[in-house]
Amino acid sequence: MAVRRRVIAYGQVHGVGFRASVARAARQRGVAGWARNRADGTVEIVLEGDEEPVESVLRFCREGPRAATVTRFETSTEEPEGLIGFEIR
Repeated sequence: MAVRRRVIAYGQVHGVGFRASVARAARQRGVAGWARNRADGTVEIVLEGDEEPVESVLRFCREGPRAATVTRFETSTEEPEGLIGFEIR
């Protein structure tokens, strides 16, 4: 059963490869969605797919790549839209 999660990651998440790392993790697990930098210094991520792969990407997002420092992490549940593939916006 498909699930959809929207994530806001706070901390040092711009300019450290955060979006590219999340995209790679999502693609490896067959999770669709997108990631984008926001003007307030956060990264917004949408993930869609089967629950376990989505949860696996969420666990990765809480840590991020080595250069990132995630200080806060907000997750909300939404209705899946049937996204295909993962893009960096």
